[in-house]
Amino acid sequence: MDNADAGLASWIRLTLIPGIGGETRRRLLRTFGLPAAIFGAGLVALRGVIDPPLAERLLLTDAAIAAEIDATLAWAAEPGNAVVTLADSAYPQALLTSADPPVLLYVKGRVDLLNRPAMAIVGSRNATPQGIANAEAFAASLSGVGLTVVSGLALGIDAAAHRGALSATGAHSGSTVAVIGTGADRIYPARNRELARSIASHGAIVSEFPLNTPALAANFPRRNRLIAGLAKGCLVVEAAARSGSLITARLAAEAGRDVFAIPGSIHSPLAKGCHQLIKQGAKLVESAQDILEEIGWHAAVADPDAGLNGPAIDAEGVTLLTLLGPDPCDIDTLAARSGLTPAALLAMLLELELDGHVASLPGGRYQRVQRI
Repeated sequence: MDNADAGLASWIRLTLIPGIGGETRRRLLRTFGLPAAIFGAGLVALRGVIDPPLAERLLLTDAAIAAEIDATLAWAAEPGNAVVTLADSAYPQALLTSADPPVLLYVKGRVDLLNRPAMAIVGSRNATPQGIANAEAFAASLSGVGLTVVSGLALGIDAAAHRGALSATGAHSGSTVAVIGTGADRIYPARNRELARSIASHGAIVSEFPLNTPALAANFPRRNRLIAGLAKGCLVVEAAARSGSLITARLAAEAGRDVFAIPGSIHSPLAKGCHQLIKQGAKLVESAQDILEEIGWHAAVADPDAGLNGPAIDAEGVTLLTLLGPDPCDIDTLAARSGLTPAALLAMLLELELDGHVASLPGGRYQRVQRI
């Protein structure tokens, strides 16, 4: 093992010892310097900084931990993989001003994105078709002017934000960073496996958790602080009144980041969280331009409608979409509004759905999908 590997091995070892959390690790680093100095300090010196049982645990030789260190070094040596420590120049400087910055990060993909200007986009896992369209459009516009889109690779809004960012074109495209709650060698949920491959190729997947860490419920709120900390601001697209996205927004506000929210229908449960944030001081936004103006980003804004509008709509389709309105509507209500038979409406709605202008919802309801 060369000196570089030995140094990295000490960092990895520091994060693998049970009972030694982030605050304790940073206290040890402030006192002794690099991890190698911590492990060489001796029991008496360590007991002066941390509890004696923890000091003894630090100096134990553990075969399982040694094997995990070797496996991690082998993973980091593979093309496209990296372990970034607090002492590395590649460590995201934005995290240094956030609460509880991790001692190291596992990165799969473009490490340079960790220090690029970024915007977080988060929201419900059970997003509406309109919410998905909004997340994709905002992400494409923000990525198109050079902002990296940060999210959590969850189903719903997170996945839509990553897809939108990856779809952006042009010299200023900022790509996307997925902060995950598992080890960087695992993908959760499995349905996003192909999306994760695209992110690893064009953006970056980031985790603070050791390799092979499974999807544990307690880890996902922890990863939210990294999503908030990496970005200049946080946009909430859709969120219920009790939502993990609101935790991310709160963490962003506590870290001094801007918080943005897209309003929705007063009848939609997934608008409640956004409305709550707006009442608490989040900035209401209707376009990516609103965000760019607020953060003082002066690059030209990409056309958010480019490639997203779909086929043109004939006059009857326009009338039907107007009658449908912004809220979900069942076929009987729409028949009463339009004077058309349910059979005629179903044929028209099917055509509009195939063209991406309408989405069918559970319970026989339909909703207009408006492009930002």
